[in-house]
Amino acid sequence: MSQDLSNYRRVYQKGTLDESNTPDNPIELFRDWFFEAEKNEDCIEVNAMSLATIELDGYPKIRVVLLKKFTWEGFIFYTNYNSDKGKAIAKNNKVGLSFFWPKMERQIKIKGVVEKISENLSDGYFEMRPRGSQIGAWASPQSQVIPSKEFLNKKYKEYEQKFEGKDVPRPLHWGGFIVKPIAIEFWQGRPNRLHDRIRYSLQPDYNWKKERLGS
Repeated sequence: MSQDLSNYRRVYQKGTLDESNTPDNPIELFRDWFFEAEKNEDCIEVNAMSLATIELDGYPKIRVVLLKKFTWEGFIFYTNYNSDKGKAIAKNNKVGLSFFWPKMERQIKIKGVVEKISENLSDGYFEMRPRGSQIGAWASPQSQVIPSKEFLNKKYKEYEQKFEGKDVPRPLHWGGFIVKPIAIEFWQGRPNRLHDRIRYSLQPDYNWKKERLGS
């Protein structure tokens, strides 16, 4: 099978990005771009981000996860610590994140190190989740081979009965990670493929160095 996609192209012209009108701290620019995307009715699930890890077999793996909080320190998401991503992070805590908002013609690429957040923060978020999602965190052996869909439904019903009439506690194998960035690149599409690319790199004194990259 062969499918030629050579003619797939579009002109990017919805915005510009210049060093002179960008803040010294990239988290401020991330915040501004995120809220602009959130206000855009054409942007769906603006907190969806691609997470890249190096798996135990040495290959990179990318999947989409949901950003649940960002702070001056970094970007927080939640998962099963026994999942493929959790095991990969336990072995190699260097990861990549990517946000892409095509309607804004914008992309943000983040390189950083990741670590678990405190248990009390994971507890607080877990308590806010819908009850069905709480039970699902117990029932699903994420990333593991299972015999059938019926197996998963059966496990869900078992835990549903176990916690009937009770609060669902957070499983110890489930919680949050924070990605602490060491570099953040902002990409704004421009005509003629002369895209605007500004990269922030964290320096030893914890200030950020700002540079323009070729498109």
